[in-house]
Amino acid sequence: MSDLKDRLLPPPLRGDSFSRPSSSGRQPLLGLDVSGLKKRGQGLKSWIRVDAFANTQVIEVDKFSMMRRCDLPARDLRLLDPLFVYPSTILGRERAIVVNLEQIRCIITADEVLLLNSLDDYVLGYVVELQQRLKASSVGDTSPDYLPFEFRALEVALEAACTFLDAQASELEIEAYPLLDELTSKISTVNLERVRRLKSRLVALTRRVQKVRDEIEQLMDDDGDMAEMYLTEKKKRMEGSLYGDQSLPNDGVSFSAPVSPVSSPPSSRRLERSLSIARSRHDSAKSSESENENIEELEMLLEAYFVVIDSTLNKLTSLKEYIDDTEDFINIQLDNVRNQLIQFELLLTTATFVVAIFGVVAGIFGMNFEIDLFEEPGVFKWVLTITGVCGVLVFLAFLWFYKRRRLMPL
Repeated sequence: MSDLKDRLLPPPLRGDSFSRPSSSGRQPLLGLDVSGLKKRGQGLKSWIRVDAFANTQVIEVDKFSMMRRCDLPARDLRLLDPLFVYPSTILGRERAIVVNLEQIRCIITADEVLLLNSLDDYVLGYVVELQQRLKASSVGDTSPDYLPFEFRALEVALEAACTFLDAQASELEIEAYPLLDELTSKISTVNLERVRRLKSRLVALTRRVQKVRDEIEQLMDDDGDMAEMYLTEKKKRMEGSLYGDQSLPNDGVSFSAPVSPVSSPPSSRRLERSLSIARSRHDSAKSSESENENIEELEMLLEAYFVVIDSTLNKLTSLKEYIDDTEDFINIQLDNVRNQLIQFELLLTTATFVVAIFGVVAGIFGMNFEIDLFEEPGVFKWVLTITGVCGVLVFLAFLWFYKRRRLMPL
């Protein structure tokens, strides 16, 4: 993948279009000293830039220049900083879409994608996949893509994130099921420790997948956020508003031009006002209809990957349920062993009590006093026999009591 990066990405352009080389050898950025920026923690960062024509280059831009370039606040760029750990986020702004999905951290505009430079395979795979789709769409090898550039870039980011999370879930499944089966057959400290680590990884991965799913669902539930992400349409409207007001019809006076209230009769002013109101209503209705269509396009795109990430979440949920069932089975086995030990201890205690009867009899006959039974022959055998029979009867009485009270399955 590193060879692929060297082949696809040219050498970095320091500062991109924001920096100009100075005579002193430095490259000031918008009148700011780069060395001073680095001292304040605002040094240059390497970005991979992919435009709408699939051209790719590596640029180095500081934080302030990137904020002005994409019209973003500092808190949005902080979400992309690799030094901080933030959950997955998709934010629609006025001129850009901020995407933080696992390894894919990028800024998407109507004309380009700015991706934090990294040697991660998924980052390079995102660049390659986006290039291939843009080139295929430009030469017409595939069916015409009705999605604008920003949605195609967002689609590749969602696909990369969902693929990455699904791959991790599959790896966890491959490792988990044999380990859990081994644990059910042989309960040991080593296997229990391995399952504990596996469960910790499962909980962390489930949390990440759940965050991506919630982020997509939140976007699907909010029409305003989805409309905010249609950057191409907003750019066209902005350009139309900039150039449309400066153009006048060749065959007469524009309706937007000021008309003298003295020279114009009242009927013409009322006609002009009616035409202006009708035109504004027509433009508003057309804009609303176009916005609803765009929202439907984006909603269909998000729904497709919502199904994918929801399937991954269900896979992890099933694995967690299997782990919980295994834990319940192990607890049942341990409880059974514990009950057997308690029963054995109970029998042993009862037998000890019976044997203690012989000790009591021996202690009584071992006292230093004279009785007539010591002088009669055969008395010792009778004492042992009676004591043994009494001990057996007492033991059987205890067993009957345990069975009656269901303390022991006999």
